[in-house]
Amino acid sequence: MPESEEHQLTVSRTARYYQSGQLTAATRHVWFVCHGYGQLAGYFIRHFHILTRHHPETVVVAPEGLSRFYLNGTGGRIGATWMTREDRLAEIEDYIAFLNQLADTTLAACAADVRVTVLGFSQGAATVSRWLARAHFRPLRLILWAGAFPADMDFTVATHLVHQFPIVLVCGDQDEFISAAELAKQQAFLQRLGVEPELIYFAGKHELNAATLQCLQQAAP
Repeated sequence: MPESEEHQLTVSRTARYYQSGQLTAATRHVWFVCHGYGQLAGYFIRHFHILTRHHPETVVVAPEGLSRFYLNGTGGRIGATWMTREDRLAEIEDYIAFLNQLADTTLAACAADVRVTVLGFSQGAATVSRWLARAHFRPLRLILWAGAFPADMDFTVATHLVHQFPIVLVCGDQDEFISAAELAKQQAFLQRLGVEPELIYFAGKHELNAATLQCLQQAAP
């Protein structure tokens, strides 16, 4: 007999998110944006203020990963993560439940024909992809920015999912974490699933880019 056994207990906890813009009956565009590893939603959403500053019909919602940690040692700056390899399936279940509840609450305050964009940056790209496989709505497009669609997702589920909306891949031409070859590999992976993603490069590193965000806003279906 083992000396100890692992058990799990589902508990309630407080999840944090930030919102730019006010949800009203006049809201026409909602963006759900998920940050990357080691970021906090309160800082991440600042990049999206350009989308709402002069567009009152647009609202951006930025949830924060449920696990926070010190980025260096035991003090100083703090970041958040969506998951690690430790007990990863439970962490995925937790953030999907959080994101579904957040989306349900947000979209209930909007008109039925509100147009939804989902964007995942870096680690957030895999996060939003897994979420949309079990979300209660379908966006008009999915933007994977400096990140990848998770290759470990069930092939049948992934194929069904990616045929339901356009996919846009965005990456800086000097991204220190994603090479041109890796981006081409991601593009080929999505092509094998039967879709042709739009590919957008901008001059920059592993970061968001204001001009590109504005172009994406203008191109919103």
